[in-house]
Amino acid sequence: MALVRSAQPFDAFRALADRRGRPGDKLIKSLAEARAGTRNGPEVWAPKVAAHLGLPAAAALGPASYYADLAAPHGDRHVRVCTATACFAAAGGEHLAEVERELGVAEHTASPHGDVSVQAVRCLGYCYAGPAALDGNTPCTGASLPAQLAGREPPRAPEIPVADDTGDPVLLGGVLSGEPAWQVWSRTVSSATADEVHREVAASGLRGRGGAGFRVAAKWEAAGRAPGTVVVANGDEGDPGSYADRLLMEADPGRVLEGLALACFACGAREGVVLVRSEYPAALARMREAVRQAYTAGCLGASVRGTATSLDIHVVEGAGSYVAGEETALIGGLEGGRGCARPRPPYPTERGLWNAPTVVNNVETLAAVPWIVRHGGRAYARRGTSDETGTKLVCLSERFARPGCYEVELGTPVRHIVTELGGGLKDGAEPAALQVGGPLGGFLAADALDVPLSESGLSARGAALGHAGLVAFDERVAPEEVLRHVWEFAAAESCGACSPCRVGSRRGLELASADAPPGQEWERLSRLLTEASLCAFGRRIPPAVHSLARAYGDRLAGWEP
Repeated sequence: MALVRSAQPFDAFRALADRRGRPGDKLIKSLAEARAGTRNGPEVWAPKVAAHLGLPAAAALGPASYYADLAAPHGDRHVRVCTATACFAAAGGEHLAEVERELGVAEHTASPHGDVSVQAVRCLGYCYAGPAALDGNTPCTGASLPAQLAGREPPRAPEIPVADDTGDPVLLGGVLSGEPAWQVWSRTVSSATADEVHREVAASGLRGRGGAGFRVAAKWEAAGRAPGTVVVANGDEGDPGSYADRLLMEADPGRVLEGLALACFACGAREGVVLVRSEYPAALARMREAVRQAYTAGCLGASVRGTATSLDIHVVEGAGSYVAGEETALIGGLEGGRGCARPRPPYPTERGLWNAPTVVNNVETLAAVPWIVRHGGRAYARRGTSDETGTKLVCLSERFARPGCYEVELGTPVRHIVTELGGGLKDGAEPAALQVGGPLGGFLAADALDVPLSESGLSARGAALGHAGLVAFDERVAPEEVLRHVWEFAAAESCGACSPCRVGSRRGLELASADAPPGQEWERLSRLLTEASLCAFGRRIPPAVHSLARAYGDRLAGWEP
């Protein structure tokens, strides 16, 4: 008897959630509320949340034990300390221990009376002013971080320094000059067609700015304007070293929403979702307020501007975890599940959120769409390079003399960004290595910066563009410590969905923590991670480690490709 393969594999969680009204982000929100009210572990309070929603205990225990924000012990005062790359480089990794001593609480614990708890997180978006922490939702930054948390000094959180290097910013127009949002949307929804918007974006050559670099128009086309299509703005900016999405969501949220609305229009979607990471509380508040204002102004809702177009957008808060920003993991989180990567095919554009065709675009990607529709795709395509068009927001870390967020054209030499825009390193220090595009993006040696800021240019040097955050390391941090930091990030943030990445990242950390060179075992482990990992997270670990070894040369013998 021949076996017939189902066109749509049965998903028990989705089937159950369908019968319970698709609790989705309501489940995650309810778990977060329960977490805030108790110092007990998820095994105590998560089953009660599940029962209230008519779900089995496992449906709540899964996400409650997976997401960092839900699994970490919470005291009455909860302090999140950034241990990501830029803060690590700023303080040599010493600031967490200093905070623990000041507060008398160890990482991932609460005090005996439950008045204070400390959680280590990987990026709060203050890479330009690190080290950083969130005391509740109050940011504290800088060398005096422990004193601020101890109450001896007032909280310090400077605004993001912003500058344009293009002469005509695509992304920073609203931030720098107060250029109002929603002007393009109003004209488009009244007098243009979905095909016209799609054609302009296709002509622009715009690629996704979240790391994968997929052509935006092709992704939109793949959804086919099928009924029920959903477009998601991915604001889960997790690459340590990047804070571009945080800047856009806080300083120009209307532009992000306008780009999302145009994407929905082009894709025939009547629903848009904005996912904002929990580590960005100010961005979450600004986006929610911007949505409220858009409804009040008639930019969203039924019969927008008296047309046949209806569009609803809502904002959802994430719950921690780096991999949860990967598009299939993000969809799993929006459905109320664990934020683990899913096998592809099927791709989200075919079967995504609740099995509906789903387009996921990063915040920076969407913020470029209004400019493209207004000025035309060809005008955008003339900027950047012939293969990688347009502009990019580049974030420079605290070690630079002039840290901040800069808009540059793709193809701009990295050396120009480092020396001319960033002013080199603080106090005339010499860079030892430069991390590009997050911990798994890659590293460049100080004498190898004559490379264009583009995916093709960086990949030729073993690095990747990613979110284009640049984190500088000087000689204060030993290369062995940088290597161990990369492996600690990989081991902590692996979602665990596939054993090559789950086990391989932990084994890599063991090798990096040993005194002897890894030898042939690293060669085998590198091959396994690259070839067998489910998603790009595991596959990117070996290239990142190899690029770090090349940047430091003989000082990391045994880790070369």
